[in-house]
Amino acid sequence: MLKPFYSDKLIEAGCDEAGRGCLAGPVFAAAVIFARDFRNEQLNDSKKLPEKKREELRKIIEEHALAWAVASVSPEEIDDINILNASYLAMHRAVDQLKMEPELLLIDGNRFNAYKNIPHKCIVKGDAKYMSIAAASVLAKTHRDAYMLEIHQEYPGFGWDKNKGYPTRQHKLAIYKHGLTSYHRKSFNHYLQLKIDF
Repeated sequence: MLKPFYSDKLIEAGCDEAGRGCLAGPVFAAAVIFARDFRNEQLNDSKKLPEKKREELRKIIEEHALAWAVASVSPEEIDDINILNASYLAMHRAVDQLKMEPELLLIDGNRFNAYKNIPHKCIVKGDAKYMSIAAASVLAKTHRDAYMLEIHQEYPGFGWDKNKGYPTRQHKLAIYKHGLTSYHRKSFNHYLQLKIDF
């Protein structure tokens, strides 16, 4: 079972992102605050969970968290400020939307841009160590997947219902055949990556 809290006293918000390595779509991030008595043995890094379990946990998290929020940064913004800064910005936007103010941010990863005057702790593979970060990873992933399913209807040839914007062979071949859409991140060198699979 994941650790419930990093601090014994502070109000913690776990933060994580989804979609950082994608060729298309926004990067999403979530922030989650749990009550001291919240426990869930099924919570884990969203990448280690099957889709059905992620969706079940999303409902549990959204119902039982003291506060939660999901935010995104568009492909245009990613092109403007780069994907690393966009990931931080998405987390900032998620924290902005929380209905209560955290006293400590637990960040999945090893780097972060400080948020206002709230201290933060970067934790490598934190989504496999702390419940609030794991919950944030689940919310960011499920909300982003739902968004990619929506825009798949507009561009079905890119396989976003399956690859969710990641650089699969099908996705790369579709870029080669149809060119980039308005949802693609123009700053990513798609055509260089295309050569890998040919």
